[in-house]
Amino acid sequence: MFSMLFLLSFLFFLANSGEAAVPYTTVDANAAACLGFATGMAAKPSSACCDGLQQLAQTVKSVDDKKAICRCLKVGAKSLGIQDRFLSRIPRAYNIKVGFPVSVNTNCET
Repeated sequence: MFSMLFLLSFLFFLANSGEAAVPYTTVDANAAACLGFATGMAAKPSSACCDGLQQLAQTVKSVDDKKAICRCLKVGAKSLGIQDRFLSRIPRAYNIKVGFPVSVNTNCET
């Protein structure tokens, strides 16, 4: 079931990749290792999650990149059952400064 949801999300990201400054596929690939923790299925975020988020952070070159990444993650979060109580802990766990509250309800356009 989880694999099916991930595949559907990935296909949705591919379909919408033309509108993002950072391609949805890049966001998806780098954030995929965080799904276990973000959905409550893993006790802590993995080192692969940290590595992927660090790589994703390196792709940010502009405010538009941040907004694009935020939109991609938000779409994925809704379709995959990501829980705010876990999601909000990920940046702190790896000392990643995002610059806005990490939540499925974050307004990506501000």
